[in-house]
Amino acid sequence: MKSFCQDAPLNPLNHNANIEFLTSETYNMEWIILKDSTEVKIGEIETQIKKEKEIIYFITSVNIKQSSTQWIDSTVISSDNLKPIYHSSFNQNRDMVLKFDDNITGYYFDKQTNTKTQILEETIKPFFDSNFYPQLIRLLPLAKDYSTSISIFDYNPDSKIGVIKATIKNTTKIKLDFDGKTHNIWKVETTDDISDNSVLNTYYIEVSKRKILKQEIDFGGKKMIMRLID
Repeated sequence: MKSFCQDAPLNPLNHNANIEFLTSETYNMEWIILKDSTEVKIGEIETQIKKEKEIIYFITSVNIKQSSTQWIDSTVISSDNLKPIYHSSFNQNRDMVLKFDDNITGYYFDKQTNTKTQILEETIKPFFDSNFYPQLIRLLPLAKDYSTSISIFDYNPDSKIGVIKATIKNTTKIKLDFDGKTHNIWKVETTDDISDNSVLNTYYIEVSKRKILKQEIDFGGKKMIMRLID
């Protein structure tokens, strides 16, 4: 296990994530929104993880019931220290490609305004890809009252925030009835600077195998749920 400084935000040069919890797999989650306490399914999310010797691929495909266009996000990271290598995101509103090296290069194409922005950002300090950090959470040494901060990069064409922070606010151990069984679960509450910490993401992570069984997103008095279906 690598040494790290708990006081500094976690980053590829400072973390104690256990990569053994990551395996090559494909799983699906249903995407639900609560309306007056009634669950309404709005889509499904498929996540493919391909773990190779030097790199790890994550491909997320989102199918929305009211949309004929699939959302596809791809992330490539180093299996050595989990640093980002490549990220792309394609949906009906915009296309984005980021390549991580000495600098961050790529483009952002806004399909609503037909505007393409070339991206060139300096990499002054180490960070994780913002698209990877939900996966990172389940690799951490979770324990009762565990909390930490995580350095992430998120590109926003309007604010161009760049390197920002995600925060694990609290961790509790609970039992969750799921799919006809009772599971021991780490309930992990997080926020991040992407939403100015106004959105609460809660992950329900199986203790033994570290699978994410459920994710809840609370924002502005509303709630969405992502729930594992296979």
